[in-house]
Parts: sequence; C-alpha cells; structure tokens
Amino acid sequence: MQNIPQNKMAVKPVGSLLITMGLPIMLSMMVQALYNIVDSIFIARVGEAALTAVSLAFPIQMLMISMGVGTAIGVNSLLSRRLGARHHEEASEVAMHGLFLAIAIWIVFSIFGALLTPVFFQWFTADSAIIAMGQSYLIICTTLSLGIFGQLICERIMQGTGNMIHPMITQGLGAIINIILDPILIFGLFGAPRMGVTGAAVATVIGQWFAMGLAFFFMLRKTHELQFKFKGFRPKGRIIGEIYQVGFPSIVMQSIGSVMTIGMNTILISFSATAVAVFGVYFKLQSFIFMPVFGLVTAMISIVAFNYGARNPQRITGTIRVAATIALSIMSVGLLVFQLLPQLLLEMFDASPEMMEIGMKALRIISLHFPLAGIAITFSTSFQAMGKGMYSLLLSITRQLIFLLPVAYLLSVFWGLDAVWYAFLVSEVASIVMSSLMYRHIYKQKIEKLEPLAVAPADSTV
Repeated sequence: MQNIPQNKMAVKPVGSLLITMGLPIMLSMMVQALYNIVDSIFIARVGEAALTAVSLAFPIQMLMISMGVGTAIGVNSLLSRRLGARHHEEASEVAMHGLFLAIAIWIVFSIFGALLTPVFFQWFTADSAIIAMGQSYLIICTTLSLGIFGQLICERIMQGTGNMIHPMITQGLGAIINIILDPILIFGLFGAPRMGVTGAAVATVIGQWFAMGLAFFFMLRKTHELQFKFKGFRPKGRIIGEIYQVGFPSIVMQSIGSVMTIGMNTILISFSATAVAVFGVYFKLQSFIFMPVFGLVTAMISIVAFNYGARNPQRITGTIRVAATIALSIMSVGLLVFQLLPQLLLEMFDASPEMMEIGMKALRIISLHFPLAGIAITFSTSFQAMGKGMYSLLLSITRQLIFLLPVAYLLSVFWGLDAVWYAFLVSEVASIVMSSLMYRHIYKQKIEKLEPLAVAPADSTV
C-alpha cells in the first residue's frame, strides 16, 4: 500500500473536521429516531396486544443493538488507532475481524431466536395472542439479524477511516425503507398481504439487509486505506481481545440503560400508569436532543483515536474541547425547548389532562440535566476512543445504577412523584464530577506524555 495520502484526521482543523464528519451521522440518527416513533404508532393501530407483544420483545432487540454497537465501537476505536500509528496492514486485520464478529454474533442470536423465543414470552404472560404475535415478531428479528450486525460493523469501519458520508446514506436509506414498508406490510396496502406484527418484523429486517448490502459495497469500493483479504482469513484471539477491551464496556453500558428503564418504571408504577407513560414519552422526545450529540461524539471517536495512535496530544485535547462545546450548545437548545414548550411536546402524543399535568412538570425538571449530560457524554466517549472503555463503563454504572435509581427511590418515598424527576439532575452532577476527574487522570498519565511520531504539517493546527 504505497503513496497513501495524509488522512484528514491528522491535518484538518478539528472544528470543521468535527462538523463535516459529525453532521452526516447526526442526520442519519435523527432519521432513525423518527423511525422508532413512527413504527410504534403503526403497531399500536393493530391493537393493544400487538403493542404489548412488541414491547416485550424490545429488551432482546436492545440487547442485539448493544452487542452490535459495542462491537462496532471497539472495531472503530482500534482501527482508528492503528491508522493513526500508520499501521495499515494491522488496521486491515481489525476490519476483517469486525466482519467475522458480525457473523458470529448473528449466529448466537439466531440460535436464541429459534430455540428460546417461546420460553421467553411465556415467562411474562399466559395470553396466547400476545405469545403468538411476540414469537412471530422476535423469531424473524433474531434469525435474520445479520443485516443489523453487518450494517453496524461496515459503517463503523468506514467511520474509522474518516468516511462519514456513506454511513449516513446507508443508515438513512435503511430507516426510510423501514418507514415505507411498515404500513404496507402491517396493513396490507397496495395489494400486499395484511401481516400485522409479522409485517413490522419483515419490514425491519428488509431495511437492515438493504443497509448492510449498501454499506458493504461502499466499504469495499470507497475505503482505500484498507485491504480486505477474505481468502485464508483466520481469526486471532489477540485482536478480538483488543476489540472487546473497548467494545465490552460499551455493550454493558447500553445494557445498563435497559436496567435503569426497568427500575424507573418500577418506581413510577407505584404512583400511576400515567407516570410510566410520561417517562416513555420523555424518552421518545429526548432522543431528538441526544441523537445529534451521539452523532457528534461518534465522529469524535475516530478523530481522537486516530490522533491518539499518531501521538498528537494537541489534536486530542483540541477535539475533545470543541466537541464538548458543541455538545453543550446542542443540549442548551434542548433545555430551552423543554422549558418553554412542554405542553406542545405532550400534545403530539395526545396527552390526557392527567398526563399533561404530570408531564409538564416532568419535562421541565428532567431537562435541567441536559447541559451537564452533553459534557459528560463527550468525556465518556473520549475514554472509549483512547482504549479506556472501563472508565466509560464505571461512569455509566455510577450514573445510572449507583446514583439515579437509589436517589429516585428515596425522593419518591419522602417527597413524592414530582421530586422523582430531580434524580436525573443529581446523578448528572455526580457524573460530571467523576468524568472530569477521570479525564484529568488520563490527561496527566497518558495524553500529556505523548510525543508525536513526526513533525505535524503546517496546516494541522487545532
């Protein structure tokens, strides 16, 4: 691999680099957030049992996404660090192992879906209609899940080289196909059979497989810094271990989010089902605030990891500083929206008077933690980029389990429902303090001591 051009992550000013790399991911994530809402609306029109069946399947889908995203983050971080260190052959090996792991994870979930799905639904309910619809939905989503795993890995491989445009295209088109096919297959439009919940599952996997195929095509044709040698490939435990050094904490972190949601619902249901509904509405709404930040920090992973491998401390700290500033700005806008327009937001979900009363207070109180969350997310993601995934894991456990749930429970016991929402602010304050101390430690022990591999080009200023 001769005459490889200088990677833009080494030379382009980080401000414009973050925007150009992050904006495509932000847009694709917003489309995905829109799909999640639209999908729930369509399934709800089939009936309450259908919505219950899909809701029961949701934890397994979240686990699948956690495995795929966590593995992909590990591949992204390791690949970017290898490219930053100019070890292109090793980076190519990392990419090949990512594709191998996508297939391995798919096999595991296929076995689960084929053998254990009936037992899974029977654990929660004896309703035969819910069990039947749930089995149909989850078996399709698990046994045909190669699409989601392959899509995630291919997209992160491209992002690891600094290519953000083509992953945006694959994510966006996959979600759009889902949105288009959902009503057609669920309700039997345009001559298609009326498939109900099964149609929702089929629409999902078709969108995922389309996105995977397109991502694989782009990866092979547009990723010039890597060579994909499929013939004679043999997996290496060392490389898989390095991928999961970052990826495993990410998997656990995302799974913790599911545990937190279950815990909060348990606390809120003691007040009313409406309180649980308000919490669910909050999660749908906040995705439009948090998704742009997640898109931004996804781009940041590649830039920070690349320059960590290249031993360029100025660009590492500069990237983190700019990312934190942008994240703070985005979250501040979200705070204003939630403070000024809570009634309008709740009316989108046809809120009842009781839901409106609880929800307006909840949205205004919970949103107080948004600006702090933007900074904490930036720090946590930077730890992953530098191969310190355990720091991110510890931060997530502390924030969501050690602080949030116990504080929410105590507030519910002593001060009632309105006080519960303040638990988010309390846990975020703890998170920002802890993440700042972690970053200071990493800076003193690692970043500050880095010496560049070579003299930086003149246009590589932060």
